[in-house]
Amino acid sequence: MTEKIRVLVVDDESDIRELLDMTLARMGLACDCAANITEARHLLGQHAYRLCLTDMRMPDGDGIELVRHIEATYPTVPVAVITAHGSTENAVAALKAGAFDYLSKPVSLAQLRTLIKSALALPESREAPPDRESALTGNSPPMVKIRGMIAKVARSEAPVYITGESGSGKELAARLIHRESARSQGAFVAVNCGAIPENLMESEFFGYRKGAFTGAEAERDGFFQAADGGTLFLDEVADLPLAMQVKLLRAIQERKIRKMGVTTEDAVNVRVISATHQDLKALVEQGRFRQDLYYRLNVIEIRMPSLRECRDDIPMLANSIVERQTRGRSVSMPKFTAAAIELLQKYTFPGNVRELENMLERALALLDGDVIDCDDLHMTPAIVGGQDSPNLQDHLDNVERQVILDALQKTRFNRTAAARLLGVTFRSLRYRMERLGLNDPTP
Repeated sequence: MTEKIRVLVVDDESDIRELLDMTLARMGLACDCAANITEARHLLGQHAYRLCLTDMRMPDGDGIELVRHIEATYPTVPVAVITAHGSTENAVAALKAGAFDYLSKPVSLAQLRTLIKSALALPESREAPPDRESALTGNSPPMVKIRGMIAKVARSEAPVYITGESGSGKELAARLIHRESARSQGAFVAVNCGAIPENLMESEFFGYRKGAFTGAEAERDGFFQAADGGTLFLDEVADLPLAMQVKLLRAIQERKIRKMGVTTEDAVNVRVISATHQDLKALVEQGRFRQDLYYRLNVIEIRMPSLRECRDDIPMLANSIVERQTRGRSVSMPKFTAAAIELLQKYTFPGNVRELENMLERALALLDGDVIDCDDLHMTPAIVGGQDSPNLQDHLDNVERQVILDALQKTRFNRTAAARLLGVTFRSLRYRMERLGLNDPTP
């Protein structure tokens, strides 16, 4: 006979313990109950648990203390904090301490069952996943640290805030967190917040009912419904207007959304991961980003290192990119000369990994033979060697060119949207593109 999965319930109220015990029993799970932290610690030493549900306030301590104890002593056991003393500060504190998730009482049975199923879907192993095609490549200390953090936060439901320069792999990190989480079978919905016109924000995020506004000819789901059961990735979240920030905060806190033109709310089960290359804390101080939303999004922060900080990874990364780009083609994979690798390692890469990918794709398209040498890289001399050359204008043009290309790629080469994203007029963008020789919108 297969032994039932065991869950530990910690709450000083007997009726709550009984309710949770009954709910777990109906799900085919065994339950042990503790009325305080001392009892919980004793039970943890006696049995192997797959999940712990704990209240926040206890007669002999608080739930966060128990979260920290389990995180340090039984790191494969997810802990969910369920409490009547709900607040943003408590939620953030619990999640930062290592809690899997956080719910405020009263908790609906549907919410509770969803939480339990998600926690039990986590793999029992906490080891970092092996490198795969989509994994972050490299053995430099910053990259090893990032992979370790991803393996850890993937076991949580806590919101993750990813920072880093453009092209440093923020979306890739978000996809890896999703892939290694209990939500991996759900959808991963990536949204570029800077590419959505302000007047369409609410309808795009929350959906709308037929006839809700002029042009709403059929009912449509928004990003939250599309990501239900999965992960919603908000790229360039700093570009959200203040009015939309209020609505987003409420959706995250209440776990409910309301379609435009509808009076009722729908529950959504979404994990939010956000990213930006801007300094959100500075924007909060300037009054351009809500402080309460910032603290709600920035529960766990991951800073993606620039390629300049991982120069030792460039040979491995370059070979991996070329191998991927030549796969399936009727050509052999070219090799790099030692001089070409040395040149790549000296380059400052203002566009990071995305710039390296574009550079190598261009080199492969123009390559004669099966060896990539220095001349094949078509590298701008102005920023080779880690510092600017006397030709300052070349350097500035190169940086501006890369920023415009990034904006065009994010907006699928919609120049009007790219101009809005860059904060310039369409006429100004067109002039800059002509000056930099970017009339053909391909990198």
